[in-house]
Amino acid sequence: MKKIRYIIIFAMAALVIQSCKKTKDTFEAPYGDGKPPLGVSLSRDALPSPTSGAVGSEITFKATGLLPYKDKLKFMFNGEEGQITEVTAAGIKVKVPPFGSSGITSIAIDDQLVLGPLFKVNGLINVDPSFRATLGANNFVSQIFPLADGRNLVIGRFTNYDNKGIITPLNRIVRTSSDGEFDRTFRTGKAANGALARVMQINSKFIIAGGFSGYSQRTDNISNITSLGVDGSVDTIGIKVYRRPTQKDTSRDTTKYFPKFNGGTNEFINRVYNHQNKILATGNFRYYVHRTYKKPNHDFTKDTVIVDSTEIRQVLRFNLDGSLDKTFRFNIAANKGLPAANGPIDSYMHTDAALAEKLVVFGSFTTFDQTPAGRLVRLNADGGIDNTFKAGLGADNSISSLTYNTVTKKYLITGVFRTYNGKPVISMALLNQDGSLDDSFAPKIFEGGYPAFARQLDDGLIVVSGGFKKYNKVTRNGFMVLDSKGDLAGNYNTTGPFSGGLSDIIETKSADGKRALYLIGGFDRFDNQPVNNIIRVTIE
Repeated sequence: MKKIRYIIIFAMAALVIQSCKKTKDTFEAPYGDGKPPLGVSLSRDALPSPTSGAVGSEITFKATGLLPYKDKLKFMFNGEEGQITEVTAAGIKVKVPPFGSSGITSIAIDDQLVLGPLFKVNGLINVDPSFRATLGANNFVSQIFPLADGRNLVIGRFTNYDNKGIITPLNRIVRTSSDGEFDRTFRTGKAANGALARVMQINSKFIIAGGFSGYSQRTDNISNITSLGVDGSVDTIGIKVYRRPTQKDTSRDTTKYFPKFNGGTNEFINRVYNHQNKILATGNFRYYVHRTYKKPNHDFTKDTVIVDSTEIRQVLRFNLDGSLDKTFRFNIAANKGLPAANGPIDSYMHTDAALAEKLVVFGSFTTFDQTPAGRLVRLNADGGIDNTFKAGLGADNSISSLTYNTVTKKYLITGVFRTYNGKPVISMALLNQDGSLDDSFAPKIFEGGYPAFARQLDDGLIVVSGGFKKYNKVTRNGFMVLDSKGDLAGNYNTTGPFSGGLSDIIETKSADGKRALYLIGGFDRFDNQPVNNIIRVTIE
């Protein structure tokens, strides 16, 4: 009976499936027959004539099938429409539009798009061919630190620089020539075992900081900051420690080497500064940490390192030996630091004479030292809040970057905010030296994302990067140059797609003395060409 029941169920299921299949077969195509092909071709193999051109240049592209649609055609340079001057059976002539940029060309006919060849729009920003590190770095670059002899220290998260670290990794710090060439004489060994965010020089030592716990042979006893000699080796000190004697070793004392800089933090340090010949550090840490090396453990069988911690949040100052400077932002009675911000921070330290050693703190917080602060506050040299800084209500949402130009004496901030001190602004604002809004700068609408980093150059031009796709309805794929009023600067916006984000923009010179910019950060495409996190561009 069970077998018969199963046969009946199987037969009924087959009938249902067949019935559904027949019903399905009677459905009409939900989208009709689709649109017929246009019969249009914009050759991606034949080179345009000329092969590149500036804004306003007339360019001829090989194309067929255009004549029936000549009154409907729109020709696009990387999304921006050019002026068509001639259509023939063999091709099309078109002028590069005012904000055309390098990238793919295309023809739009009604709502159908025909893709064409890549085209280079010539402009005033170009990759510098004299920069020798053409292969870049294999991960994020956070800083280029200039040395007195013209060379640079380059730091970040990378383990390979210009393909010189394939066999022996170059762990997050290298020294280069002024043109980016790797310097093999800088001996760092295994270097840092975690990300480096900043390097500074004080007296004859380099101070490196970030998120790491070991450097070269010193594989422990480092908490996100240490000191190096000028040759790149970690600065160490020999300390006599007590051990219980064994049959093989009857000595009760031995010398062991530890990092000389004895201090650190429990979390990542994002900035370090020379502050009154001491080391000021900022980050989102909560504790200062210090190690004691000389005390034996309970059974005397091995060395013991005792780690002590002191609560001090986000902003602290080290003495040169790594000990905590309790004269700066510290409550002696409570034996802990001041409250600092109620959210993540970043910082900028003034070095210009008028505001020397004042620290600007920004990020995503609404109070600082329990005082209302709209994501932005400036501190005096003694660490207290600078009440002459007129940020007022500040930004209504997070600030992702803040830069300052010592020539123009302006701050530039970017982020996801929509107002500053109650006034409408769109993700970017220019501030006066006293923190008030510069109303002459009027940013336009961003589409597709937000600006993540921006810097004003000495001549007033503003370089911006981020995840945006358009600015003021003009295609700008993540990189653009504005004038001091917030408008796209003519002939500086011809570069094609940019992919990634910048950590800094540094004014410099090319090998032949041209004005140039270092672009560093985490990015893999510039002007529609593959790059790796560090390039130098000329800017005319």
